[in-house]
Amino acid sequence: MGLTLQSTGGSLLAGADGRTAAPGIRRIALAGNPNVGKSTLFNALTGLHQHTGNWPGKTVVGAEGTFRLGRQEYQLLDLPGAYSLMAASPEEETARDLLCFGGAGLTLLIADATCLERNLNLILQALEITPHALLCLNLLDEAARGGITVDVDGLSDALGIPVIGTCAATGEGLDRLKAAIQAVYDDPDRRSPLQVDYGPVLEQAIRTVSDALGEELPLPTRWLALRLLEGDPRLLETLRRHLGHEWAMRPEVEQALAQSRRLLEVSGLPGPTLRDRIVEALVQRAQTIAEEVTTRPSSGRSRDRSIDRALLSRRFGIPLMVGMLAGILWLTIEGANIPSALLAGMFGPLEGLLDGLLRTLGITGWPLELLTVGIFRTLGWVISVMLPPMAIFFPLFTLLEDIGVLPRIAFNLDHPFQRAGACGKQALTMCMGLGCNAAGVVGCRIIDSPRERLIAILTNAFVPCNGRFPTLILLVGLLGGAAGMGGIGSALLLTLLILAGVGMTLLVSRLLASTVLRGLPSAFTLELPPYRRPQLGKILLRSVFDRTLFVLGRAVTVAIPAGALIWICGNLPVGDGTLLEQITQLLDPLGRLMGLDGIMLAAFLLGFPANEIVLPIALMGYLETGAMVEVASVASIGELLTANGWTSATVLSAALFTLFHFPCATTCLTIRKETGRLRWTLLAILLPTAAGMLLCIGLTALLRLLGCA
Repeated sequence: MGLTLQSTGGSLLAGADGRTAAPGIRRIALAGNPNVGKSTLFNALTGLHQHTGNWPGKTVVGAEGTFRLGRQEYQLLDLPGAYSLMAASPEEETARDLLCFGGAGLTLLIADATCLERNLNLILQALEITPHALLCLNLLDEAARGGITVDVDGLSDALGIPVIGTCAATGEGLDRLKAAIQAVYDDPDRRSPLQVDYGPVLEQAIRTVSDALGEELPLPTRWLALRLLEGDPRLLETLRRHLGHEWAMRPEVEQALAQSRRLLEVSGLPGPTLRDRIVEALVQRAQTIAEEVTTRPSSGRSRDRSIDRALLSRRFGIPLMVGMLAGILWLTIEGANIPSALLAGMFGPLEGLLDGLLRTLGITGWPLELLTVGIFRTLGWVISVMLPPMAIFFPLFTLLEDIGVLPRIAFNLDHPFQRAGACGKQALTMCMGLGCNAAGVVGCRIIDSPRERLIAILTNAFVPCNGRFPTLILLVGLLGGAAGMGGIGSALLLTLLILAGVGMTLLVSRLLASTVLRGLPSAFTLELPPYRRPQLGKILLRSVFDRTLFVLGRAVTVAIPAGALIWICGNLPVGDGTLLEQITQLLDPLGRLMGLDGIMLAAFLLGFPANEIVLPIALMGYLETGAMVEVASVASIGELLTANGWTSATVLSAALFTLFHFPCATTCLTIRKETGRLRWTLLAILLPTAAGMLLCIGLTALLRLLGCA
């Protein structure tokens, strides 16, 4: 990071970017676990006086803001959310380094009152680094709704720092928090923060090294001694970079370290087990404090445990997850039909109005058809087919996230992904991919290991995105209709296809982890939050604006040039036919080998900009209209496909290739941006396409051998 250190009475004045804070401005570091209301508190304190950016040296986004208390200006540095300062991720490493070297005269810690014990692990570690601290106990309203009470004064006495209870979302307690900030800054040495006791042997080793270090260092020597004994090479390199090479290389320090390590070795605490002892002491102290100051009803805890016993069990966990998935898909399938039909009916008259307007402006001939039949009709298909399922699926997905189910799904899938040599967090990014593969690729940022992040990115397209659902829904509807099944049967068939996508994700992840992306799976902390009553207003806002409209906007942007290209292919004369006909004839032999035909393969290729338009392109090819068309019902589509040689085997091959083929243009651009390499983007295209082609060819050969195709 290249920080400039200026020690004045033990306070570091250098900023996280190497700049010192402006004279007269007091700097505060805001630290806490993820999902404790840290961003809400930051926004409440700073208002509009804030900005965000990547922390130097790391791809971790943070924020800074300012606020005033009287005439005094404060600068608030929002550290990345972390569960521990024993850095196991870029976020935790950044949070630790900024606490040590960020130039803050005060650390404002924030904890969730509903799950204090888990939060105390980070708080106890932070108090070892910074003696000037204040704890904001947030989400008191949620704790009260759950019947949980926390003795704020007792917690303050146990930790040795001021503790202020707040509800940052409503502003409750913020005035008292501001007054406490000013009081601690004006008189920082009036309290002595708690220091965890690590047992007589380790405490003796800490004292020996701490005495050798002396008192001239800008960080607490007790914390530095513990880190030296622990021997984390990345942290030691960071400390040498900021403090110089001399501080830990003096003969007396090396002698004290050797003596202490011999003591630990004799006492059964060699290097590999030392960190376990440290973590154990922190966890036990956090548990003791939480039990002393927290009162919670046994009913709420037993309710959560009862649900988890079922949802996380080896016997029922996976089946319950599959059942929830089938239910969500059924609601999406059944619920999207009516709004899709209404939107499609709305775009027909709008196309007529646009046609009349353009004619009034003097636009006729092929430019008129390009704009109306080509671009506008394609746009109408994308919106009418894509918007209703997303408007149902994303809120349901967000509901699971808000209640607390989604982290438990990741917990259940952690073991299979670990066995595949990948990261358990890939389960979350895979679920995101069900809504949009591009969003799933961006979501892979939550995976800390670059190798495992790349595996998750390259395999995200093996689960079908929202754009493929319309085609899959139609195809399973045709299969279900042929088998005499209704909407529930179609939902189960679609669930089986998605499970096949999950299985292929694990298989290809294992293949990548064993070949081009070899390495050991990493460990990570997965939070299992308490079950919470969903906030329906926030769910709708977040799912509509952050997901549905965001993805729809990108799809519309891609659909406009795609519509022009499709119209040109369907109307540009080449030889004895159109360009589209020439393409279909060229692709027909490969299509027949896969159990499809040239028209369907051409539809997949021309549907590269947006998966939603694959089906209408195919219908355009079969009807030879030169423009995208609408067909009234699934039955009429089935009749059209049957008239063009389709069988149940063709439908099954089409479903397989819809499930496994190259990601759309938006996802490919996102992969290119996230990985920074064209070769990884090409591999992300090749992997699902090769899998789909091989499966279709194998299935077709088997069915022909059995006389079923």
